[in-house]
Amino acid sequence: MIESPVARGREQVSRPHARLLIAFLLVIPAFGCLQIMPALAPSARDVEPGLGDDFPFESRYLTVLGSRMHYVDEGAGPPVVLLHGNPTSVYLWRNVIPTLAERHRVIAVDLIGMGKSAKPTLGYRFADHARFFEAFMQELGVRDVALVLHDWGGAVGIDYAARQPENVRAISVMEAVLKPMSWDQADMATRYLFSRLRDPEDGHEIVAVENYFVERMLPMMSGRDLSVREMEAYREPFPTVESRRPVEQWPREIPIDDVPADNAQRIASNYEWLRQSDLPVQLLHADPGMIIDDAFVENLQREIPRIQTVEIGSGIHYLQEVQPTRIARAVSSWLQALDAR
Repeated sequence: MIESPVARGREQVSRPHARLLIAFLLVIPAFGCLQIMPALAPSARDVEPGLGDDFPFESRYLTVLGSRMHYVDEGAGPPVVLLHGNPTSVYLWRNVIPTLAERHRVIAVDLIGMGKSAKPTLGYRFADHARFFEAFMQELGVRDVALVLHDWGGAVGIDYAARQPENVRAISVMEAVLKPMSWDQADMATRYLFSRLRDPEDGHEIVAVENYFVERMLPMMSGRDLSVREMEAYREPFPTVESRRPVEQWPREIPIDDVPADNAQRIASNYEWLRQSDLPVQLLHADPGMIIDDAFVENLQREIPRIQTVEIGSGIHYLQEVQPTRIARAVSSWLQALDAR
């Protein structure tokens, strides 16, 4: 569950009302009321204590399709690839990597245009990210991988698995883009917000000029207050309007009511492949979640009966910022059980 600090005593908010509150809060910046957001933003109840804000991992680079992609490579054992979404980077996984690396080789990569990866001249369409990630995996030469996927990393990773199924042994997802969406699934506030983010002029002003995703959406949907150092790390890849082009484009890539049509077709096809395959799938679910709420979980369990669902505590969207050790232990235990079969 999540709770709101609006009232004294931090009165608990029900799931439907929590989601409506989150949607309302996300609209507030459009009206210039940024000053009241910190007082209203909901938070996770059982945040892991002692979360670190440093990033003590060696940066590595591969030249992929003429551009450098940044990644970290820690630990030894069966390989696990971590893939982030918008507007984050491998920094999101900093508190997941150490526990997961106790038994696995852990590779976390920055999507092209994000984190410390290069920002070539691209449209930063979903297809661009999928193409670069597939080329990265080919250049890295790692085989028989488990994919751990978050946000847009879900769509990119599942696309890779559908195209290279012989090289993927398991997929774990959390708060991930898995299939096309519909405006009917969203409340009025969310529809308003994302229609503005997808608008060429409004979206550019809100995301690229105001740096809205990094400055507002990221801390609000992390479920806790991010430290100065954490915010600096998330801001670092996007210091200018031009550098924020990948972040600006992502909302327009969401397939909503078949727009954009190419993404709707490709993501739907990939999801159908996942349903029909026998690939082991794990779902990490936080309460209440943002993309993957209880209703979405029930739907996934009906459509993919083999899915293994693990409850990891409370969280909104950036679950790695509140439950990193639970995430790492759940993934590690599941993969060890698969290997023992």
